[in-house]
Amino acid sequence: MKTNTSPYNPFDYLETEEEINEYLNDAFMDDDPQVFLVALGHLARKQGMQEVARRTGLNRESLYKSLSGSGNPHFFTVKKVIKALGCKLEVA
Repeated sequence: MKTNTSPYNPFDYLETEEEINEYLNDAFMDDDPQVFLVALGHLARKQGMQEVARRTGLNRESLYKSLSGSGNPHFFTVKKVIKALGCKLEVA
C-alpha cells in the first residue's frame, strides 16, 4: 500500500505572532544553526518568498538557497529577513 505525504510547514499551525517568535527563538537556541535557518525559511515561504525578497532588497533565488538549511548566509542577510518578516529575536 502506498502512503501519500505532503510537505510539512510548522508555520501553518502557528497562529499568533507570539507563537511564531517563540518558535524562532527556540530554533535559534538549538545547537545546530541550520535548524534556525530552516525555521526562518519556512516562515519566509509562508509569507511569500517574493515579497520577502522585495522587502529585503535581496535576490529571491539566493534567499531560497540561504534559508534552505544547506546555505551559509551572512548574518546581515539573516538580520534583514528577520526584520522583513516582522519577527523579534531575543538572546537571553
